[in-house]
Amino acid sequence: MKISAFDIRPGNILEYEKGLWRVLKTDFVKPGKGGAFVQVEMKNIETGTKSNTRFRSGETMEKAVVEPRTMQYLYADATGYVFMDNENFEQLILSEDLLEGQTGYLLPNTEIQVNLHNERPIGVELPPVVILEVREAEPSIKGQTATGSYKSAQMETGITVMVPQFVNAGEKIRVNTVDGSYIDRA
Repeated sequence: MKISAFDIRPGNILEYEKGLWRVLKTDFVKPGKGGAFVQVEMKNIETGTKSNTRFRSGETMEKAVVEPRTMQYLYADATGYVFMDNENFEQLILSEDLLEGQTGYLLPNTEIQVNLHNERPIGVELPPVVILEVREAEPSIKGQTATGSYKSAQMETGITVMVPQFVNAGEKIRVNTVDGSYIDRA
């Protein structure tokens, strides 16, 4: 399936230069001179090599044919991250390399879409928003306005999110899984 360069999103799997590449980051650039382009950071699924590639506005890319399968994330151990197929209840273990940058959004018993290419797992697709509990947050400073400043807060999964001053430990917040940003209180 062909997609436009501007439709490439983090998490997409592309067939590029005879390999499967997972999109890690995208950046739309409109320079003063010349045409717009998308700067894409990708990682080759087979070899693990990373590439920064520019795609011009008119280019189309081949999106890999991926079979999505809904699975439930169970737990993580020394062997990897364990998922259970919702249809046949088989367990599947994915390595941390396969889930690069996404492990901080996984909560036990959450339904996740696992992508398979030729019956081989190649990654997961997270929901756009997850609800996480704040484990630790810096104390708020009196007199700070709610709109102007942010502080760092550690979530229950271990990731750090920049939150407004009024968010405290023990509260649940919505977090954008694409860029890791705070959305609002849950």
